[in-house]
Amino acid sequence: MIDLHSHILPGLDDGAADLAASLEMARLAVVDGTTVMACTPHFFPGVYDTQAGHVLSAIESLQLEIDRAGIGLRLVCGGDVHIAPDLVGKIRRREVLTLNGTRYILIEPPHHVLPPRIESIFFDLLSAGYQPILTHPERMQWVEQKYDLITQLWRSGVWMQLTAGAVTGTFGSRAKHFSQKILCDGMAHLVASDAHNVHARPPGLKAAHAALCDLVGAQEADNLVQARPAAMLRDGQQQEIPTAYAGNVEADTSASRNGFWRRLLRN
Repeated sequence: MIDLHSHILPGLDDGAADLAASLEMARLAVVDGTTVMACTPHFFPGVYDTQAGHVLSAIESLQLEIDRAGIGLRLVCGGDVHIAPDLVGKIRRREVLTLNGTRYILIEPPHHVLPPRIESIFFDLLSAGYQPILTHPERMQWVEQKYDLITQLWRSGVWMQLTAGAVTGTFGSRAKHFSQKILCDGMAHLVASDAHNVHARPPGLKAAHAALCDLVGAQEADNLVQARPAAMLRDGQQQEIPTAYAGNVEADTSASRNGFWRRLLRN
């Protein structure tokens, strides 16, 4: 399995506190069946002023320690990128990191308050040739009131990444409900651990994979944690990415996608 969202780098944000914690997280991930893990520290101006060069250096150092310890885990770069001005410019200047240097990028909006005109941020990213991935929409406090927005963003081409612990219920019944709704509506592209530490939020996808098999079938469960992430890390084009589970929401069409963006730009 491939885990495209983890805070395993030591001391960079609210993830692993030190090297010992990072190595233990790596061991847990491998025991659970993960072979590749994206290091995605927060890029959150004013809260975590993460520097891309520091992240790349930290990944190289941690990979050396993982290899020295005989742990069979490969690290790739990424970032949990929060909404900020000139996001496209920041990506192009390599001030924030995409997944493994590809066009795929994790975007985390505020949890408690929906920012105004959030659609325009995703429009800018899509127009610039990037594939934005909205991280853990099921855990946003506004998802219940704005579920139609999640659907509209999905129809417009934004991808959705769910958290493994939300699927299994460790984030509570509300997050579990909306993760399963997004899955059964056919709008989920990825499931990742969003691991932060060893005990409260450890890495691991196996339990979620079992739950996904029951919800959407074994093939789509594999797509969510293996086939789709692997194609993304190769910077795969649309035709190379396994098609998402056909759920309850009507499939996107060019007409509906273009209509959504026309309505947005008129407002």
